[in-house]
Amino acid sequence: MIKIGIVGANRGADLISSFKCIEGVKIEALCDINEDVLMEKAKKHAIPKAFVAYEKMLECDIDAVVVAAPMQLHVAQAIAAVQAGKHVLSEVTAAVSMEELWWLLEEVERSGKIYMFAENYCYIPEVQVISQMVKKGLFGEVFYGEGEYIHELKKMTLNANGSVSWRSYWQLGRRGNFYPTHSLGPVMQWFGRERIKSVICQGCGWHTAPELRQEDTSITLCKTESGKLIRLRTDCLSLRPHNLAYYSLQGTKGAYEAPRGMGDDHKIWLAGMDNSTDEAIWRPLKHFYQEYLPKRYLNATEEQKATGHWGGDFFMADDFIRVIREGKKPPIDIYDACEWTAVALLSELSATNDGRSFDMPDFRGWQQKQNQITRV
Repeated sequence: MIKIGIVGANRGADLISSFKCIEGVKIEALCDINEDVLMEKAKKHAIPKAFVAYEKMLECDIDAVVVAAPMQLHVAQAIAAVQAGKHVLSEVTAAVSMEELWWLLEEVERSGKIYMFAENYCYIPEVQVISQMVKKGLFGEVFYGEGEYIHELKKMTLNANGSVSWRSYWQLGRRGNFYPTHSLGPVMQWFGRERIKSVICQGCGWHTAPELRQEDTSITLCKTESGKLIRLRTDCLSLRPHNLAYYSLQGTKGAYEAPRGMGDDHKIWLAGMDNSTDEAIWRPLKHFYQEYLPKRYLNATEEQKATGHWGGDFFMADDFIRVIREGKKPPIDIYDACEWTAVALLSELSATNDGRSFDMPDFRGWQQKQNQITRV
């Protein structure tokens, strides 16, 4: 039996149904500083142990911790967990400063415990279909991708009691792309996790909510070592419908586009489908599900499919438990967590320096202190 402790009762509760779908797993403990929320969630989900103090939860009989508290707490809680001998599944982003990334990386490596980054958008079924098609070479050489996260959050600057929330500071109180990993993770998977070389970001200025530091829209460009280009858009202020998971992919033999609304659907076009691009028309991606969607998705139960993020939460949780049992490398590891999170931190530097390009540190060479710098 693998016993799980969750810190952060609100987002953490969203993952409980995912772990309950996995045989031999038990949610043993829940932790939150809001005792009312804590007791409500613990009672609702029949969790036997509830803690206000995180340190007390780490002392109890659990094997792993899901870090689902506000983002500015992720590093401190993940480090405390691995130091206590627990495996970690950490919500996004991994950290809120470059220094925190180095501390996190060093402690995870030193502990020998599993750290997996909970980028559940990588587990969206359509993302998985495109991943398989890329691996089969159907898009040829992929060289350009896009990801967008459009989600109006101004109402979240205040807590229910009227006090200022953490999002006012750590999200909407920063410039650049403060939350890139949902947009970036799937594209990085399609690119074979090639290392990002540099980051550029520009914002459009303050129009909707000038009292906040976050600009209405920020555009971030990530260049990989081989020259591939990723364009990211974040917009959490503009008045418009949400679009939390828009992606596109371009290769030498075809392209993919996610829906933008109004009944649109996921679609692809591949060379050879039509006589020429003058006659080209998109095909629905769903026509390719049976052939390219991984079998575990095709065989998933209704309960598993009903978990959060279009069923992606279950497959993410399932992978976390699998790597604990098998002692293998996580599919989204500490190096991915650091690099994808660093895009946020470098984008902020770039946006505040008129779009200057900043080099990505080499997190895999973390042992060398000379690699632990941010170059312009």
